Amino acid sequence: MMNWWRNNIVAAWGLLVLRLYLGWMWLEAGWHKITDGFTAKGFLTNAVAKPVADKATGELIYPTYTAFIEHFALPNVKLIDFLIPWGELLVGLGLILGTLTTAAAFFGLLMNFMFLMAGTVSTNPWMVLIGTLVLVAGANAGRIGGDLYVLPYLRKLWNRMFGGRGGDGKLAGNAAGRTV
Repeated sequence: MMNWWRNNIVAAWGLLVLRLYLGWMWLEAGWHKITDGFTAKGFLTNAVAKPVADKATGELIYPTYTAFIEHFALPNVKLIDFLIPWGELLVGLGLILGTLTTAAAFFGLLMNFMFLMAGTVSTNPWMVLIGTLVLVAGANAGRIGGDLYVLPYLRKLWNRMFGGRGGDGKLAGNAAGRTV
């Protein structure tokens, strides 16, 4: 089944539909935050004041994340105010264009999990499900998109800069002719 998601052209077309839907959700959320003005201070303050806790024991479920919000995110709220809307917009663009698709899906999932750990459910579970499918599919998720052109260029650039595999599948040799 994993092979189907990662290599099949029919899966690539299905992933295109999922990518466009998910990308639009991210793009729209980021665009509204950028154009309407956005501050995370109230959200972050509330996440610290009312953290996700076990109802029976009152024990924090994500104590390290709550500490991260309290000791890093809130003191640096201006950075967070920049990163969230622009991150959402860029994730949306990457998914819609199918360019650097797995990176966009990864960072989208990262934001979804941060929102969930702060106590916001909203559409995040659906976005996690769809984002996971896109991430698992790897390069096939962007096969019908910019990744068709961008990934071969990046591989070629990587191999030129750092060596790589030769045509025989072996690692390129060093100056003395030994394989690395």
